Amino acid sequence: MGYELLDHTGDMGIRVWADDLEGLFCEAARALFDIITDLERVEVHLEREADVEGMGQEELMVAWLNELLYLHEVEGLLFRDFAVTEIDGVRLRGVAKGEGFQEGRHVIKTSIKAVTYHQLEIKEVDGRWQGQVIFDI
Repeated sequence: MGYELLDHTGDMGIRVWADDLEGLFCEAARALFDIITDLERVEVHLEREADVEGMGQEELMVAWLNELLYLHEVEGLLFRDFAVTEIDGVRLRGVAKGEGFQEGRHVIKTSIKAVTYHQLEIKEVDGRWQGQVIFDI
């Protein structure tokens, strides 16, 4: 599992990879919050469940990441650990673990406005999953 940043004019992108589809979604979430803050400073004190729907893996990825981004923006939460408990072609259920933002301890490195469909891609290659996501910053 892992990710890398992609250069994209005016926005920011990631390319993620994992051994299974659940891991791919978790790695994308981890990359999202690694871009937002220093994950080394985030501790696990709470968890939030996410239950999203979409038509296909790409829509599920956007819905999942946008739900986590919503929890960050509205509740002031930062997440570092993720688990996908259920995924099929139209629904994803998962858990995000972290804590509330604490000024002086946490730093917001990059503000992300939204997860986009631009150049969105999820595919299986040689038994491993790969994905690409572009964020509106």
